[in-house]
Amino acid sequence: MPREPYYVQSLERGLAVIRAFDAQHRELTLSDVARACGLTRAAARRFLLTLTDLGYVRTDGRLFSLAPRVLELGYSYLSSQSLPEVAEPHLERLVAEVRESSSMSVLDGDDIVYVARVPTSRIMRVAINVGTRFPAYATSMGRVLLAALPDGELEAYLTRAKLEPLTDRTICSPVALRAELDRVRADGHAIVDQELEEGLRSIAAPVRDRTGAAVAAVNVSVHAVRATVEDIRERLLPPLLAATAAIEADLRIANG
Repeated sequence: MPREPYYVQSLERGLAVIRAFDAQHRELTLSDVARACGLTRAAARRFLLTLTDLGYVRTDGRLFSLAPRVLELGYSYLSSQSLPEVAEPHLERLVAEVRESSSMSVLDGDDIVYVARVPTSRIMRVAINVGTRFPAYATSMGRVLLAALPDGELEAYLTRAKLEPLTDRTICSPVALRAELDRVRADGHAIVDQELEEGLRSIAAPVRDRTGAAVAAVNVSVHAVRATVEDIRERLLPPLLAATAAIEADLRIANG
């Protein structure tokens, strides 16, 4: 695919080097980074040493890892948004009321990214923090945000997305997912029953701006042994909708 004249390939490659590190690859050798990013060893070395000089990467001479300063890149986004700071008090009140964990996420490409979270106890095998990403198709917040996309964008997503079975309950058919998203649009909320992880159920609703666009989603998650799908709908949906309405009201004030 041809690049625009303004495209800076070195910036793309530098960001690819940062993204090579994740929860499964906390420490990488020079060869690991070169292989993961499709770079020569010489190019990977230049990027890693530059990032080390800037304080984003650290090394013991053989292994490289991300330094805490890399968090500044994510916090720059968060600090430019009013969403997390507006939402957090409402998430805290919601969690106190329902005694279950609650989070807020936004859609980033084909994933959701957590921008705020108030946990009660850990109910997933994977630790969830601000910045955690999950595939949108298998999450309640993701489905709320996908359902809010214009038809053209949704069709493009359904065409390109790799719908992999994360559990034996995960919807992996584009046709079935489209039907589910149509239901989410009609209902105004999404419930996902053990599709992201066995034993985890969640319900989510959108947070809309003054134009009606869904800018984020809020969920409540619960272990399956504590609540059936019907329990979730009856017990958690009303306080969830009250929380999203309160967030929307505060966003309107915060954004003038």
